[in-house]
Amino acid sequence: MFQALVDDARTGLRWSARVVDVASGETLAEHEPARVLPTASIGKILLLLELSRRFRTRELDPSASVDRGDEQVADSGLWQVLDAASLTLGDAARLVGAVSDNLATNVLLDTVGLHAVARMATFLGLRDTALLDRVRDERGPRHPLALSRGSAAELASLAAAVERGEAVDPDVSAEVRGWLSLGTDLSMVASAFGLDPLAHRDPDRGIALWNKTGTDARVRADVGVVRGPQRAVAYAVLAEWAPTADTGVRDVVLEAMRDTGRRLRSLLDRDTSTAGRTARAPGSRL
Repeated sequence: MFQALVDDARTGLRWSARVVDVASGETLAEHEPARVLPTASIGKILLLLELSRRFRTRELDPSASVDRGDEQVADSGLWQVLDAASLTLGDAARLVGAVSDNLATNVLLDTVGLHAVARMATFLGLRDTALLDRVRDERGPRHPLALSRGSAAELASLAAAVERGEAVDPDVSAEVRGWLSLGTDLSMVASAFGLDPLAHRDPDRGIALWNKTGTDARVRADVGVVRGPQRAVAYAVLAEWAPTADTGVRDVVLEAMRDTGRRLRSLLDRDTSTAGRTARAPGSRL
């Protein structure tokens, strides 16, 4: 499945990837799964889990209003260009899920606190995966080097836990899945399924998908779950390359991620075509 994920010392390109069966937890494919890489916005999943937990315990009211203030953050998001000076906490979470909204992320971080997000990661048993900072247009010497970090091993397991309803509890898992199912970025692994990027909350041609992506100048990451008629698989595919690398490396990375998605789709198609006829041997690998 990961034939296209080739580390390249010349460009500093490094990968970490894993695909697991959601129901059994069986690893179906992997490439350097324990390697820890910067993951850009992927760490926002931890923020959403902590926020949903507080909604469930009534520490926070999802209908409570929050102001965006005077902070300016560029890149991903819609709130920075909207007229609305305030949103409900629930709507801010939806913006993070749908468009990885940076301004909404920072407002929610101000609400729950970065330390609480770190405690959530610890509660979930994560050692290598973390949201390290708020979103910043420029990172200086006193700031963490990246917004978040993680390994494919932990992130694939986290996605599987969210899908099974085991990330905190079933209600929290379901709410976070709902927010992430709004995601409009299907440019990486998820591109292979031919879904409508603006409307894929319901199954389409037997496929249901939710995911979270991370994008930075030299980072691409895609973590999610795709469910076919026979089973669901969780995936995490992370890439980082050197700042001195040729600009064409990004195209190489994106094509490799899309190739991985096509192989993942082929796996689910094969499950459907062989259902009731030929069972895969236990422990078999792709």
